[in-house]
Amino acid sequence: MNFTREDILRIAKEQNVRFIRLQFTDLLGSIKNVEIPVSQLEKALDNKMMFDGSSIEGYVRIEESDMYLFPDLSTWVVFPWVTENKVARLICDVYMPDGTPFAGDPRGILKRVLKEAEEMGFTTMNVGPEPEFFLFQTDDKGNPTMELNDQGGYFDLAPTDLGENCRRDIVLTLEEMGFEIEASHHEVAPGQHEIDFKYADAVKSADQIQTFKLVVKTIARQHGLHATFMPKPLFGMNGSGMHAHQSLFRGNENAFYDESDKLGLSTIARQYMAGVLRHARGFAAITNPTVNSYKRLVPGYEAPCYVAWSASNRSPMIRIPASRGLSTRIEVRNPDPAANPYLALAVMLKAGLDGIANKMSIPAPVDRNIYVMSEEERMDAGIPSLPIDLKEALAELLRDDIICEALGDHALSHFYELKEIEWDMYRTQIHQWERDQYLTMY
Repeated sequence: MNFTREDILRIAKEQNVRFIRLQFTDLLGSIKNVEIPVSQLEKALDNKMMFDGSSIEGYVRIEESDMYLFPDLSTWVVFPWVTENKVARLICDVYMPDGTPFAGDPRGILKRVLKEAEEMGFTTMNVGPEPEFFLFQTDDKGNPTMELNDQGGYFDLAPTDLGENCRRDIVLTLEEMGFEIEASHHEVAPGQHEIDFKYADAVKSADQIQTFKLVVKTIARQHGLHATFMPKPLFGMNGSGMHAHQSLFRGNENAFYDESDKLGLSTIARQYMAGVLRHARGFAAITNPTVNSYKRLVPGYEAPCYVAWSASNRSPMIRIPASRGLSTRIEVRNPDPAANPYLALAVMLKAGLDGIANKMSIPAPVDRNIYVMSEEERMDAGIPSLPIDLKEALAELLRDDIICEALGDHALSHFYELKEIEWDMYRTQIHQWERDQYLTMY
């Protein structure tokens, strides 16, 4: 909604809001907030609320730490789960003291790439995300266990799907916060769930993903459960993805639709897809940003590991859903919910725009099951694989000038450094598998 300053001050008073969380996102996708009492709300709405950027992962050094939070008034919402001492939220853009946007703010990075799209004539990027999550039982102290909350499967109903009540409460809470929920169902793996909400423009969609994660975790906790968006919490079961349906619009016209094409896809849509496929290996470190992400991208669990597209097959990275007209879109299936949504959308958009700007040709669709093809067959068909681990993905990121440009020097260098540390910690750790395999053998 488009709230004015006066609307927000009035609602805060009418609903007896006591605290406001000024929310933003760090480079790794974690939600951060500065909580202020309602007495400071006017100051915050005047963009005068300062915080220490040096204390945030991937932001800045101590000597340049002062930053300002500029609230986006359209993101105002009162949290429905807090009944006493009510708490409201405003999502903010991060600015430097001189009034310029902070180069390392993920929301600002997405806005910058959207500006490039606008300069090319595309007024809107619409995104429909599908974040999946697992629900685990908690122990007496409220810590997560590895016990799943049910043994349900795809589209199962209660009593098999014991997460149904929790999922229903999540949906009701989201609707109270202005979400338009399209579907909610049990996913393939036991304990795995998906809630789909209506598409929105890219910034709003990324904001909604962050809000969605917060709501899911909060409501799950009230049910004595732990919700995790970890891409692959369990070996031998499907992991959690965050498929991103996307399209570009010129005003009210869907630039991806062409009724004269046999698939209903415009030249723009095909060039955009060609760009996404061309840069897929380069942006994997952003869309699949953890060591664990690459445990999901393996054959056999419906997650895409191969850089290809199809209108009739779910094994490639890009699928063309059946809807046409204003709903014509592509579904990019490799991102996972550990991704920073602002950065993930920024790099996919940048890749697609590069395809359009350079009039890239799309390879032929792959309409057979890639998982059953041999490596030789895949090579003959010109189907590359996504990186097999975070180390390979980071190397591919540095090789891709277009994706590096989307992030900008500040975000790129800090993200790379943080992920290099993550890889080194993982690489040097001794894992249980190694003990099981080698302790008695040698």
